[in-house]
Amino acid sequence: MIFGRDTNKELSQLLETLLKINSKEEMQDFLEGILTPKELLEIPNRLQIIKMLKSGVSQHEVAGKLKVGIATVTRGSKELQKGRFKNV
Repeated sequence: MIFGRDTNKELSQLLETLLKINSKEEMQDFLEGILTPKELLEIPNRLQIIKMLKSGVSQHEVAGKLKVGIATVTRGSKELQKGRFKNV
């Protein structure tokens, strides 16, 4: 991980909080409270990048369809190569 020691504690607290959320409605309420509207749109977009890449869509096609920079798509691709997103 790239996080420092203090951030690891804060990240751990965030993860613990997220794991306590029991419903889609509670999760949406939490996310709307903690994220800006722009951030709230960006996260689902990142998930779409991963799903499209996993289904075999080329990076350039993903970037074009989702109107994001190729660097954003490449980052998702690199994370896939690391073995992340097995449950997506």
